[in-house]
Amino acid sequence: MEIGSFIGLDLEGTQEYYNNELDMARLNSARSGIYHACGLYGCHTVYIPFYLCPSVNKYLTDHGIKTIKYHINSYFEPIGVKQEPNSAFVIVNYFGILSHRKMQEMAMRFRNVIVDNSAAFYASPIDACYNVYSPRKFFGVPDGCYVIGNYASKGIKQYDQDRSAGTSSFLFATIEQGTNLTYNERMKNEERIDKSGSLRMSELTRCLLKNINYPRIRAKRIENFNYAHLMFNKINKCDPFHSFDSTCVPMVYPLVIENEELDKKLREKKVYVGRLWTSVTQEVESNSFEGRMSKFMVPLPIDQRYGRTEITQMRNYVSDILSE
Repeated sequence: MEIGSFIGLDLEGTQEYYNNELDMARLNSARSGIYHACGLYGCHTVYIPFYLCPSVNKYLTDHGIKTIKYHINSYFEPIGVKQEPNSAFVIVNYFGILSHRKMQEMAMRFRNVIVDNSAAFYASPIDACYNVYSPRKFFGVPDGCYVIGNYASKGIKQYDQDRSAGTSSFLFATIEQGTNLTYNERMKNEERIDKSGSLRMSELTRCLLKNINYPRIRAKRIENFNYAHLMFNKINKCDPFHSFDSTCVPMVYPLVIENEELDKKLREKKVYVGRLWTSVTQEVESNSFEGRMSKFMVPLPIDQRYGRTEITQMRNYVSDILSE
């Protein structure tokens, strides 16, 4: 016990958005969550889509899990798959724009399903599956993952406790300096997570997750997404509303325009966006759905920091770039 000395952060806290102890595991990253779910199923083979962050594939293979990759169609559905016995299957809620019903329908087609809700923090868990969430994609926390499903906490004690305080100062510096000047510090935290393996969620992250206004952020993201669609729907070659409904709270607005320089030119205007998973183009045909998404999709920010002014400005920038 320590008594005295200086006062640290005084965060009142209420509770986390997800807080069921028995059916939930708190880990440090979504890739760790997928690995943990494979272990819960007792599977050493897992199907993952080509269109996915390559760090997931690397993490799984580095930890003894065989991965088999599958293609998706323009509705983000798995195609051409015949699942092997004793394997797990990852389905992805891309950008957080796939409805609960849509995810349920996909999950029913496969066995030992792991729902990757990294981009869909507010999506309700699918029954009889393990559901993986990544709060740091939605909130200012240094690490974190939830795995939700039947007895998801089983085996959690095998993992050491993460400690993220040493690389979390970027969250404080961002308040005074913005994200551009603190980006390198943030990447040091990402590198730490990459190297650390599976750990239990840090106490710092859990404390911060008890102090978030979840309803406000949910409402703001939906409002911004709807406004972004109003601004971009006439030029967007992706239909983000195909299965969108009231259960969806998006991470980004996926803008697809056949202009390979769009992300670069937006960054020149201080709109810091980047293509997702460009390495996918080395694994699939260039004219495939995954190939086109990797080549042309720009994830526009619609998070709680912004409103109509910033989204309108992005629309003006895109118009200027396309008219060059």
